[in-house]
Amino acid sequence: MISVQEFARRLTDLGPEAVTSHDVEDLADAAGVRIDPGRGIDAGQAQQLLDRLSRSVSVTAAAMVAAPWPPPEAVRPAVAPVVFSSPGAVDAPSDPPARPRRSGQTHPARPRSRRTR
Repeated sequence: MISVQEFARRLTDLGPEAVTSHDVEDLADAAGVRIDPGRGIDAGQAQQLLDRLSRSVSVTAAAMVAAPWPPPEAVRPAVAPVVFSSPGAVDAPSDPPARPRRSGQTHPARPRSRRTR
């Protein structure tokens, strides 16, 4: 068995978002699983919670509540690497705007007079 806080920490290790103990309690309520924060979560309860998650976790409930953590590489989910092409830069739209924008007041075009010398 592991505590609710430890279960939340392990879920955070497996996914991109942080999970709190309150999130685990809310998940248990939604799944209809009775957990006692003072007692902990066993493998059966952990499996019911994992089944209820919106994202899939490729670690079994038994591995989640096992003493050694993190689990061996063979049972860890593969996380795609995040690549930034240019940190801090914002990519421009691929198509340029149809007309360039001008600031300020627009003036109607005046015909130029031709002077002959």
